[in-house]
Amino acid sequence: MLKRPLYTGIGLMLLFTLLTYSNHFNNAFHFDDFHTIVNNSNIRSLRNIPRFFTDGRTSSVLPQNQAYRPVVVASFAFDYWLAGDYYPSYFQTSGFIMFLIQGLLMVFLFKKIFDQSLKIDRNAWLAVIAVTWYMVHPANAETVNYIIARTDVLSTLFVLLGFVLYIFSPFCRKTYLYLAMIGLGALCKTTAVMFAPLLFFYILFFESKLGLESFFKRAHFKQLRPVFVKTLPSIIFCGLMYVLTVKLTPKTWEPGGTQPLQYLITQPFVILHYFCEFFLPTGLSADTDWKLLPDIWDIRFFAGCLFILLMLTAAFYASKRKRWRPVSFGILWFFLTLIPTSSIIPLGEVLNDHRMYFPFIGLVMSVTWTVGLLLLRYGTTVKKPFIIIPMVLLLSAYAYGTYQRNKVWHTEESLWHDVALKSPENGRGLMNYGLTRMEKGDYDEAETYLKRASLYSQGYAVLYTNLGLIKEQKGDIVRANYYYRVGAQLGANAPDPLCFYARFLIKQLRYDEAEPLLLRAIKVSPLYVTPRVELMRVYSMKGEYGKLERLAQQTLGIAPQNAEVMYYLDAANKRENELDIEEDKIKAAPTAEKYADFSLLNYQVGRYAQCVAAAQEALKLKPSYAEAYNNMGAAYIKLQQYDKAVAALKQALLIQPGFAFAQNNLTDAEQQVESKGIKTSGLTADDFVDLSLYYFNNRLYPDCIAACKYALSLRPGYDIPYNNICAAYNKLGKWDEAITAANKGLLINPNNQVLKNNLAESLRGKKGQKK
Repeated sequence: MLKRPLYTGIGLMLLFTLLTYSNHFNNAFHFDDFHTIVNNSNIRSLRNIPRFFTDGRTSSVLPQNQAYRPVVVASFAFDYWLAGDYYPSYFQTSGFIMFLIQGLLMVFLFKKIFDQSLKIDRNAWLAVIAVTWYMVHPANAETVNYIIARTDVLSTLFVLLGFVLYIFSPFCRKTYLYLAMIGLGALCKTTAVMFAPLLFFYILFFESKLGLESFFKRAHFKQLRPVFVKTLPSIIFCGLMYVLTVKLTPKTWEPGGTQPLQYLITQPFVILHYFCEFFLPTGLSADTDWKLLPDIWDIRFFAGCLFILLMLTAAFYASKRKRWRPVSFGILWFFLTLIPTSSIIPLGEVLNDHRMYFPFIGLVMSVTWTVGLLLLRYGTTVKKPFIIIPMVLLLSAYAYGTYQRNKVWHTEESLWHDVALKSPENGRGLMNYGLTRMEKGDYDEAETYLKRASLYSQGYAVLYTNLGLIKEQKGDIVRANYYYRVGAQLGANAPDPLCFYARFLIKQLRYDEAEPLLLRAIKVSPLYVTPRVELMRVYSMKGEYGKLERLAQQTLGIAPQNAEVMYYLDAANKRENELDIEEDKIKAAPTAEKYADFSLLNYQVGRYAQCVAAAQEALKLKPSYAEAYNNMGAAYIKLQQYDKAVAALKQALLIQPGFAFAQNNLTDAEQQVESKGIKTSGLTADDFVDLSLYYFNNRLYPDCIAACKYALSLRPGYDIPYNNICAAYNKLGKWDEAITAANKGLLINPNNQVLKNNLAESLRGKKGQKK
């Protein structure tokens, strides 16, 4: 019968855990959360839940990360349905509730094991103290805060539930209903199949009352047979679940590592590291920079092996005596649950802090029971305050550490800054922190971090893609194109590098080049909606409405009711360009923000006059709108109206000092023309003729024509701009436009011999075209 102290202890444990994690509920999505949750359109409808159990590709938009974990994906779909959007607090809250339920199950399991070993009154409190230590341990904050790590939380929860049903419910044991929980756990993460060996040792120690020495005594072989018989259904079931999950895991999934032997010899020292982190968790990092050991002659390999040998020896001798068997069981739990991640299968990271989550259950059981037995034997003369106060201080210290780790996990910037400090040779960590600097507008520092990252992560496609992103933001289009292209080449089997390069090309109006990249991205990841939407944009801008309609219809089969897809389907049906439709929508419900976004869209597709007009509409609704002035200034730069650009950009900085985009554009407006030897203010027609010549010599023929037209607006009766326009049109093969420009120039100056020569070239070109 459960006694009151147990209820009181559970209540205190849950309250203390809640207070410890009170600052984590608004922590952001991180890293793998994006490709499994944020960008995964499959979780946006509960109607997709049956597909989660038949198609492992629904777990992620990245093929190499598509694992078969349908129960976890279904839980994310439920969170999304409940929240109505990607609000991290909903995901964090549901995951934390699962964590609390796990803690509750642990108390009952621990107390039962303690009671079977030595029936004393303080077992309830020992169980509560052990579980509280586990619940507030900083290492577990790495799992609780990381939303996708719910795979560990749920699989562990179901294993514990399986144990509790087996131990406390004769009906579940008789009908094998407890195995259903293990099945659900395996559908969260295959580590749950380690329930079978765990159950074997539970039955051996606590039901058959045997120790590990029984394996070495012939007289005990008959006693071991019932243990194997009782465990056999679990072994068979867990084996079948493992085969099922492997079979249903997409073939595109990759463990990440490529050197199984080196990975294996590194793991003994990794396990030693995990053990040390249990007592002193000061080396926690969301992404470590540990490297594989070169060979078995490394001293760390011997240190790890010696540790494992000593621990297994301790487990062996502890199993001989009934009262010490929880210590042995906890040690074995620790090692058995590490087998899936610390064995011959090479994973991408040498170690990962969330891998301690399942094993630490055994370790906290073992250590707490050891302390309890020592106090029982030697602490009878010690007054209670001298036991309670150190215990409270210890738990408070661990809780404080967890509270601080919650702060680290709060934002992308705080998380990756911590990684950059603790794992300075982790290229991915340096890159991700650099990206947070880019989001702040500090492109130089961002680039510095990415260049550092390239020293440790050579051939990393995403790194090159992000370098392209930084160069694009800095206005270095040529280098941006180079980095994007290299990223797409290195990441030809990953959708994001392809998609980012295509998006860049779309901004440059290079639709024909973007299209095959997006088709490749869709082929690589058919369920990823983002490249599909980008390809719809290409079809919309090219006016290929038939292709647009077919793609939209196909995509709705993957992402029903997706707003972007339905928008493009409507555009296809109306045979209208997406910007035309968008403008009509804005006019129906205008806001300054909508017009500012619309001006940016126009800028990106090269409609600079429309960009200015939209920005002006935004300013009518919100006169002090820095973003609108910035968009206007950027468009004026493209139109070579530099005086207007400078005025608009200075106004943006007056409204919002330190506005990085506006400052960069202003610098461009003030320096771009000076770099060509032309003044930036008080520009004359001759200045623009000089600028057009620069454009012509650099094969920027449309820009050459635009500069000449602006020169003519300043000085209409000027023949030289017509000459340059004619020459540029000749290069573009637009013979009629070239002839028209030449005739206009010759009306002004019939003696312009250079213009006559260009006209002659135009006539020859047109004549050759007719042939």
